[in-house]
Amino acid sequence: MALSKTRAILVDVARVLFAKNGFEGTTMNDISVASNKGRRTLYTYFKNKEEIYFAVIEAELERLYMKLEEVSRRNISPEDKMVQLIFAHLEVIKEAVYRNGNLRAEFFRDIWKVESVRKTFDKNEINLFRRILNEGVEKGVFECRNVRLTAEIAHFCLKGCEIPYIYGRYALNDAEELHPYVRRLVLKSLGRNLVIK
Repeated sequence: MALSKTRAILVDVARVLFAKNGFEGTTMNDISVASNKGRRTLYTYFKNKEEIYFAVIEAELERLYMKLEEVSRRNISPEDKMVQLIFAHLEVIKEAVYRNGNLRAEFFRDIWKVESVRKTFDKNEINLFRRILNEGVEKGVFECRNVRLTAEIAHFCLKGCEIPYIYGRYALNDAEELHPYVRRLVLKSLGRNLVIK
């Protein structure tokens, strides 16, 4: 338990330093000093700065997944879960990017590095979509012949919306204005003809 607690402290300290100084502007020594842990302790957990950078990204993705898991377990209709899952994903990604200051630039500059760390999260999110889609099909709410493929398409469409959402490139003023449009798009594509309020 103490081992994982020490690792978590190192990751959190690294995140703060990366956010403040950027990846290039932070050294392993900086992380060691700021965490009040010796360099030997730091190198016990991480071989190099890139490895701790990946650990920071993984921690952010775990935080996002926990939020999505919480949404998927709510006692609400499958259609509401789908829409809420989409907005929870976008909001937590946006919050993580803005919370991490200078790390934000690294995230966008080296997106392929982030993608390599993101594979487990992507797989887990697709499984959440599958679970909600299956629930909707079972309840007669969704018409979906291939749940696996639909879940993958939903996930990758959502990934494509992340950067425009983060930068506020939608023509509407805020997320609340987007809700009826996203709801209509999602539910009509899943076979529902709902009147959008």
